[in-house]
Amino acid sequence: MTAPARPRRLAALLTAIALSAATACSSSGGAVPPAGGGGQEQNLLDRAPVASDADLATSPTAQAIKQRGQILIGSQLDTPLLSQQNPTTGQTEGFDAILGRLLAKYILGRPNVKIVNSTSQIREALLQNNTVDVVLHTYSITPARAEKVSFAGPYFMSGPAIMARKGDSAVTKPQDLKGKRVLAVTNSTGMTLAQQYQPAEMVTLGTNAECVTALEQGRGDVYVNDLTQLAGNAQTNDKVQINTGTFGQDPYGIGIHHGDDTFKQFVNAWLEKIQAAGLWQEAYRQTLGTVIPGDVPAPPKTGSVPGS
Repeated sequence: MTAPARPRRLAALLTAIALSAATACSSSGGAVPPAGGGGQEQNLLDRAPVASDADLATSPTAQAIKQRGQILIGSQLDTPLLSQQNPTTGQTEGFDAILGRLLAKYILGRPNVKIVNSTSQIREALLQNNTVDVVLHTYSITPARAEKVSFAGPYFMSGPAIMARKGDSAVTKPQDLKGKRVLAVTNSTGMTLAQQYQPAEMVTLGTNAECVTALEQGRGDVYVNDLTQLAGNAQTNDKVQINTGTFGQDPYGIGIHHGDDTFKQFVNAWLEKIQAAGLWQEAYRQTLGTVIPGDVPAPPKTGSVPGS
């Protein structure tokens, strides 16, 4: 007897949904994007260091990644200048994305990366259950977080800033947040900081993109997040503007499994090598440096902040 068509169609639909979800949550970052400065990045990758057998022998985690042939990086795909998926090539572009490929090159000898979508709500769980090898995407180092995950770095020093709708300059300093409706990413440093200035309401959402949309729609007066993320928003969206420079420092770290001290030392050694070779500086120049005015900043010293 022929099976009913409806159950078969339902099964096919569920399979398609599952495949779509898997694609949305991860993206291979192994190839270098041909557009958006791809030639410059290829030159940078060609000059990138590769770990020796002796280097790899210091870290069981690095050896396991090498054996797998691919590094699993917790990041996001919607953050301009940091980690954004190119809709044409499917590759991730930006400062964090380039660093991820440099780390892959160091461990594997080639930039073979798989991006696992990592929002602020789940990134600690992804590290704790070993779904990813590292989280490399605007992960602010704090002593409280360092009780749950370990941090290599810091690899970048950012700071919180305020974004408003274009033409709205009512909030230009953190004290102006008092009595305002403030948007922030859930569980972010920006959320914690903004709460100290007694806003009338904190409106928290899951991603940077959701916060920008909510700001455009008037669901909040301003949006507080790291300057790096806001710079990307201002580059791609003419409906918003940055109203302040940074107030306070926000060190970004590379999250790893808690207590994996040998891998932390391995990643820190890699960071120091790419900084000494000028590769960190070139990655900044190709990405964040195209929008943020001023000279290329000095790379932060590894282990220089509490929690690192």
